[in-house]
Amino acid sequence: MATFVLVTAPHPPLDARVGVYPGSFNPPTVAHLEIALTAREHHGLHRVDFAVSTITLGKESVMRPPFEERLAVIEASIAAVDGLGLIVTEHQLIADIADGYDVVVMGADKWAQVNDVAWYPDHAARDAALAALPALALAPRTGFDVPDEHALPVGATLLDVSSSAVRAGRTEWMTDAARRHHEATGAWAP
Repeated sequence: MATFVLVTAPHPPLDARVGVYPGSFNPPTVAHLEIALTAREHHGLHRVDFAVSTITLGKESVMRPPFEERLAVIEASIAAVDGLGLIVTEHQLIADIADGYDVVVMGADKWAQVNDVAWYPDHAARDAALAALPALALAPRTGFDVPDEHALPVGATLLDVSSSAVRAGRTEWMTDAARRHHEATGAWAP
């Protein structure tokens, strides 16, 4: 069994509710921060942990920028934001990453992936993974559906913001820390 390594944020009180936001955050965007903060407020969470897998499911060949560099940028992006943390995990499936958390946060595109049986051995494994998830906090995204009862109230201006679009040139959507790093290193140049 893989273990979680806490990278940032102090341990919450024993009775605190904590959420997890799995992703590669390559690079972290203004939408990632807004979604995490909206989930924290909407679900009454003490903290939301950004969870980065050592090898992200479906993105095994990502080499640029190096993993440690990406972590440093994510950490710098959330350092001054109260109630956000960063963990590293060897788990890849959302259900495994979310185990032990009160809420799992994800975008509508990730929700579609979680429901896609192609990522599991069979339908039964997919259904078991879905049943194991904690409460859902789903960020709407253009072109994807989320159940209304799990939808986060995020602004319409964030519906198209994505790391993929940033890597394709929409650098204004990066967090300030990511933009500074990109300007210094060209880390996410198309």
